[in-house]
Amino acid sequence: GGVTEGPILESHSHEAAEIINQSFKIINRFFLHDITATLSLSDWLLFLKKKTKYSATRRLLLKQKLLKKAGVLLVQEQSNKVTERESVLSERVPPLKLSGLSVQELQELCKELHRKCDTVDEARYDIEAKVLKNEKELVDLNAKINELKGGKRPNLKRVKKSADAMLGALTEAKLSSKADFKSNLKTVKKDKKEEEKADPGDWRKNVESMSGMEGRKKLFNS
Repeated sequence: GGVTEGPILESHSHEAAEIINQSFKIINRFFLHDITATLSLSDWLLFLKKKTKYSATRRLLLKQKLLKKAGVLLVQEQSNKVTERESVLSERVPPLKLSGLSVQELQELCKELHRKCDTVDEARYDIEAKVLKNEKELVDLNAKINELKGGKRPNLKRVKKSADAMLGALTEAKLSSKADFKSNLKTVKKDKKEEEKADPGDWRKNVESMSGMEGRKKLFNS
């Protein structure tokens, strides 16, 4: 038996909803003798609204009292958890008695503690693996739910590339980068004066003009 958790009504604030969600199971223990023990929270409030002739202010007062009681019980349960944790730790991890022990006994005690730490680490690893597996299953189930609702997730295709294909892609990228480098270079135009000076013209005409007495006169005058 007991009250199952029901949906939180929109009229409650966020903080009040959190208190109800966390402590509603505790409240169930105090209502097992009542007919409302088989109802959820929303059904219980609806029961108060239909089966009784309480006014709106009376129902609001009952809600406030319920929230206040839930907060008190939540604090009480948290303190009980702390005390229970401390008692369990004191039982499982008793204080060490090191007085009067020899060196060999201390070494044996250290080895025993190391063995216990190893067993605890193994158990922790197993629990973490189970948690990861459960989380993965939850993700898959949520994906299936979304597919049933209509929002389908696209199937990704695995592309396998060989070593030759990867090297070919790298060489193509290098060649394209080199081509881009050449295209980014600026083209420099020569001045007309430099072109005129650099242009020697026909060398035969120059030789003929510089030969003989006339050519010597030109060299002398220049």
